[in-house]
Amino acid sequence: MDKYPLLDTIDSPVDLKKLSIHVLPRLCQEIRAFFIDVVSANGGHFAAGLGVVELTVALHYVFNSPDDRLVWDVGHQAYIHKILTGRRQAIWKMRKLGGISGFPKRSESGHDAFGTGHASTAISAALGMAVASQLEGNHLRCHIAIVGDGALTGGLAFEGLNNAGVSQANLLVVLNDNSISIDHAVGALSQSLEIQSIENANLPSPSRGIADGRTKRPKFRQAGHELKATNLAPRDFFESLHLPYYGPAHGHDVVKLVSTLQEMKSLKGPRLLHLRTTKGKGYRPAEQDQILWHATGKFDKLTGNPLSSYQTDSMPPKYQEVFGSTLVELGKSNPKIVGISPAMLSGSSLNFFAGHFPERTFDVGIAEAHALTFAAGLATQGMLPFCAIYSTFLQRAFDQLVHDICLQQLKVILCIDRAGIVGEDGPTHHGVFDIAFLRPVPHLIIASPKDHLELRNLLYTAQLPHVAQAMAIRYPRGAAPPLPWELPFTEIPIGKAQIIRHGHQVAILALGNRVDACLQAVVILKEEYTVVNMRFVKPIDEELLQQLRQGHTHFVVVEDGILSGGMGTAVLEAMQEWKGKKPEVMRLGYPDQFIEHGNTEALYSKYFLDSQGIATKIIEWLCAYSV
Repeated sequence: MDKYPLLDTIDSPVDLKKLSIHVLPRLCQEIRAFFIDVVSANGGHFAAGLGVVELTVALHYVFNSPDDRLVWDVGHQAYIHKILTGRRQAIWKMRKLGGISGFPKRSESGHDAFGTGHASTAISAALGMAVASQLEGNHLRCHIAIVGDGALTGGLAFEGLNNAGVSQANLLVVLNDNSISIDHAVGALSQSLEIQSIENANLPSPSRGIADGRTKRPKFRQAGHELKATNLAPRDFFESLHLPYYGPAHGHDVVKLVSTLQEMKSLKGPRLLHLRTTKGKGYRPAEQDQILWHATGKFDKLTGNPLSSYQTDSMPPKYQEVFGSTLVELGKSNPKIVGISPAMLSGSSLNFFAGHFPERTFDVGIAEAHALTFAAGLATQGMLPFCAIYSTFLQRAFDQLVHDICLQQLKVILCIDRAGIVGEDGPTHHGVFDIAFLRPVPHLIIASPKDHLELRNLLYTAQLPHVAQAMAIRYPRGAAPPLPWELPFTEIPIGKAQIIRHGHQVAILALGNRVDACLQAVVILKEEYTVVNMRFVKPIDEELLQQLRQGHTHFVVVEDGILSGGMGTAVLEAMQEWKGKKPEVMRLGYPDQFIEHGNTEALYSKYFLDSQGIATKIIEWLCAYSV
């Protein structure tokens, strides 16, 4: 007997539409079981996909993708969408090197209307598509933005809503409200969404909300003369932006969802449908701990126990955990320290600090730009903000870093998590650009520790009073070499590198987590080469570089970042003013392209950044010079 008799018949949304509406609940059960099978065997984002099974089935049953444009905010919600759009078998190799992406990707399928890896983009993107259709005279095509309530904490989502409300574009915003993103949703709007009950829902019907083929605009009451504090219901909020509001509706009744979406499809203009769903729906462990099960490694689907290696007391902690533990220590002796996170409290381990100092910890939601300017405001009043932010998300706040922090010479500590490649999440999440875009900014120190102990000491150094500038400390995802790290604090001199292996002829200048790989490469080569832990990209240790000219004819620069504008560029710039013969320089890093998804070690190997790859490149390079 086939395990998935209904699902096995579906290779596209066309096949889905052939089914009777009455079998859709059974199909949803099969999809949920299949999805659990896949993720338990391979790992990946989990709870979000379970929460949108019925919604995804209903969307593809009612709308005509790819002609109708479905735009998924982020991509954590989109696994079920991929299963229904011809990638059911390919999903077994999703997020693996050479396999399909874990996020919507336009080059992968025509059903992926927009590539999404960062939150809060769907409304703006779908509105752009809707306006394009309008300009082309296509008034029948539907455009649907599927947005989680967590994504509505991002400023870009508000900008899109504000613009959509004054357009006539055929845009449906589906608000998937489960009260959680990765951590629990925060902010005033999240609290407002809880006010509206399903029992008092405002849902569309053929006799309501349509006039002359256009959605009726909401009528607004004349403001009174008195100012009164009120709890703003979601309907009031969205309709104040000229977006007709419908809901909230149950998000796990697929038959009713189909009916509701059919009515929403008949409406025109911008409108919003509010759905209540449960993240992790249908898998008890995920429903009970939605934060833990946002993403997972391999696990036993019957027990929920992990099958892959996981943290034990005998294993070295992750960089994130060292950051969190160290900040708690620093916070105990320095009451000016505050912690800030843009919706990554647990992922960055800032929750350690929150457990001890809740009044000094701020989760601002998916609002990276706000996080940095908020930090700048705190700094003007003598507070010392430590902002924990993933490298890929820092890209969204570059202007705030330049204008609000560095231009005003405010001391904010950027704790840049997930620097370098991050593995299976791929190009939207790799942190390979931060060195290149941070280096040109004045009044900013840029450091990258080689191990846990150095991270701990850099955090300590950053908060010392005589370190007056903003400082960016970048560190990778996961564990470091198993070395003691809970030692007394030691100040690290700003801008000073460290020779950790003395040699001659070739000097290997390594940064961050590539230091250990370079040491291993020298062992493979069986040569007496110098290995330098650069520690600082800015200011770079020009004095040490000058010293290395004596006895070294070749420099090799190794970094876990993009070559264009990276540390290797900084070394070349420093050498430009040197008089006399200069060393030859080889740079190892990532080429001028987006780095694909895949296992981290496989990617290091592919780009010659593991120990064997570094050794191989050095041999090839030196052979060309007959050294």
